[in-house]
Amino acid sequence: MSKPLMIQGTMSNAGKSIVVTGLCRVFYQDGYKVAPFKSQNMSSNSFTTEDGLEMALAQAIQAEAAGLTPSVLMNPILLKPAGNMETQAIVNGQNRGSLAALDYTAYRKSLIPEIMRAYNSLASDFDIVVIEGAGSPAEINLRENDIVNMGLAELTDANVLLVGDIDPGGVFAQLVGTLVLLEEQERARVKGLIINKFRGDFELLKPGLRMLEERAQKPVVGTLPYLDIDIEDEDSLSARTKHRDSEPSSQQAEAGSPDYQQAQYNILAAAIREHLDMEFIYSLLDLPNKNQ
Repeated sequence: MSKPLMIQGTMSNAGKSIVVTGLCRVFYQDGYKVAPFKSQNMSSNSFTTEDGLEMALAQAIQAEAAGLTPSVLMNPILLKPAGNMETQAIVNGQNRGSLAALDYTAYRKSLIPEIMRAYNSLASDFDIVVIEGAGSPAEINLRENDIVNMGLAELTDANVLLVGDIDPGGVFAQLVGTLVLLEEQERARVKGLIINKFRGDFELLKPGLRMLEERAQKPVVGTLPYLDIDIEDEDSLSARTKHRDSEPSSQQAEAGSPDYQQAQYNILAAAIREHLDMEFIYSLLDLPNKNQ
C-alpha cells in the first residue's frame, strides 16, 4: 500500500491543483508510479474518459502529467453546479441526479465507501498517491462529515502540506489562521507550508518566513514564484484525446499538441525541484529521492 501525500490550501485558488500537477510530474520523472486523487471536486469543467465516464478536468490534467490515462478512480465524485441552489452529482463517472445543497450535505457521508474504494484501488497499484484537498480545511462550518480535507487525510492517514497564495496579500495570516482553526490532531498532520505565486525580491521575504515558522511551528517547505506556464484548459486536453470536427488554428494546434503540453509539465516540474525541498517531501513518503 502506497504512502499518500495531501496538498491542502488556505482557500480556493491558492494553487493546490498546480502543486499536485507539478509533484506528480516530479515523481513520474524520478521513476515512481504516481497517481493523483481528489475525492470530491466541484467544477463545471469536466473530462470524458476513454470508457465514457465523467470526471473533473483538473485530475485528468494531473493524470497526464503523471504519464497516465485519466480514470474516474482519481476523482470519484464530481459536483457540477446546476443552478437554483442545486448540484449535479457525478459519482464514479455517472450522473446520479441533482441535489439541493443541504440534501448533499446529508448525502455525502454515504459516499465514503465509494471514495475509499477508489482511493484503495489506486494505493494498491501505485507507489505514491498525491491527494488534492478542496477550498480550505479551516471552513469549520463544513467540518462535520468532511470527505475532502482533514476528514479524508484521516481516512487515508496522509501527511499534509498547506499552500498559501501570497499574490493577493495576507499569506502569513492565511497560513497561521488556518492552523489556529484546525483541531490539534488535524494540525499535527500538517508537516509543512508552501507559499505560492511569489513575485519580488526573495531577500525581502526571508524575515517573514522566519517569523512564520516561529508562529506556525511548521517548516516552510518552499516558496514557488508566480509561474508563466501554460497548463491547458478543457478544450486543448480534449483535442489531444478525441477527434474534433473543426480544424484548430496553428497557434491552437501548437498549444494543444502533446509535445507542447509535455514541455509545460516539465517546466512546472523544474520549478518544483528548484523551489521546494524535495528531500523533505520524499522523507514524508518514506521514499528515497532518486534524483539525488
